[in-house]
Amino acid sequence: MDGHSEKLNRKSDHIETSQNLNDFKDWPEDLIDEMRQSYDNGCVGSILVSETPMVRVWHLRLPPGYRCPFHRHVNPYFWSSHNDGRARNYFSSGQIKEVNHFAGETRHFYYGKDEYMLHSVENIGDSELLFTTVEFIDGENRPLDIPDSYRLKEPDA
Repeated sequence: MDGHSEKLNRKSDHIETSQNLNDFKDWPEDLIDEMRQSYDNGCVGSILVSETPMVRVWHLRLPPGYRCPFHRHVNPYFWSSHNDGRARNYFSSGQIKEVNHFAGETRHFYYGKDEYMLHSVENIGDSELLFTTVEFIDGENRPLDIPDSYRLKEPDA
């Protein structure tokens, strides 16, 4: 679950979704509801800037105090942080984890057949967080659908 490079040995980063409400006792009720409704949300960033049959490239921009919606990763991916900052992660296991990010930090994750991670990231620092995420959508699982509203629109010439 930590995404360090030693994970490239294809050890799974799968996180079970807990059915035990006690695992979410420290969560606001609206966050639990959002998580339950987001199982099919494949929007892992703010905007999808590029897509091929093999990869999707996302930008995630989180101003201070903002949280991205719950989303699910189903295939191998990596992210890289463009700047320093602090974040709180909410995982479908019920775990809440606070982390410090630094410019250039990069983490890799792997998911095999029927594996995934459902989570949300909140900026709890004083500066904007900006990440680039690259998903390898030719993995063992069918990529989740992405609404057109998340795809980068080129400006009119």
